[in-house]
Amino acid sequence: MHDDAEAVRPSAQAAGTMLERIRAVRASLRKSEQKVADFVLARPNTAVSSSIAVLAQKAGVSEPTIIRFCRAIECTGFQDFKLKLVGSLATGVPYVSSGVGPGDSVAELCSKVFDRAIATLVRVRNHINPEAFERAIELLDGAGRIEFYGHGASGIVAADAQHKFFRLGVPAVAYSDPHVHSMSAATLGPGAVVVAISHTGSSADLLHSVDLARESGAGVIGITAWGTPLAQRCTVALFAEVAEDTDVYTPMLSRSAHLVILDVLAVGVALRRGPDLRGQLERSKRNLRELREQRLAGEFTAKPAHKVR
Repeated sequence: MHDDAEAVRPSAQAAGTMLERIRAVRASLRKSEQKVADFVLARPNTAVSSSIAVLAQKAGVSEPTIIRFCRAIECTGFQDFKLKLVGSLATGVPYVSSGVGPGDSVAELCSKVFDRAIATLVRVRNHINPEAFERAIELLDGAGRIEFYGHGASGIVAADAQHKFFRLGVPAVAYSDPHVHSMSAATLGPGAVVVAISHTGSSADLLHSVDLARESGAGVIGITAWGTPLAQRCTVALFAEVAEDTDVYTPMLSRSAHLVILDVLAVGVALRRGPDLRGQLERSKRNLRELREQRLAGEFTAKPAHKVR
């Protein structure tokens, strides 16, 4: 991990709801504590209504293990854990965990996909860290150059971000080829900002380029899940806690969340730049409109007149 006094570091508190926090830290828990985690994730309502003795019995562990589990997920004690778990179960829009199946009608397919996307965005919104977003917007607003790195589906998100940010008057480019972004990262310097996008945050090539960018003096904003290797390497980490099944489908939910996070950053930078940017955007729109009109006029003049027979 890089030493940076200004870096916004992840903690278990940033992982979103209590259930999301438990999922995020489960792999790092002791085996006995993992039993508690598995029980709570499978039967959260039962855990809420149980005493410490009953929960220990149902999970097949000792009462001290329950206390250690609570501390491992950064709760002050068992009651604090139960209160936060209750909040996790009452976040407003439920998370639709049921996936689509071959027997689903088109109506059911539409409902499931839309409901999961809506629930995901609401959950990410409810657990954003405003301080981290403010720091990220500050970095981007002061950047002399912005580079977006991502692979696969994240590469498409990076390209979309480049399309948004180059209109703001800052040189911006998106790279999805690891060889290219590693070479570019090594040549950056202070004043440049890299935005690294990855749901898993564990791509060795992406992490290598992030390390090179930090060593070159560039700031790095990571858009990833809590506790990933990418989050540990960034100047600022923006978290999108998404239960993505990347083994079955290409990433959809994380992609949607990442796109909205980048929308927030772009709008934030635009607002900081004030009226001058508005005039620049108006000129850009006017040029695009004129270009479309010219193309349409060219198509009409190029088409031969239909002969009347």
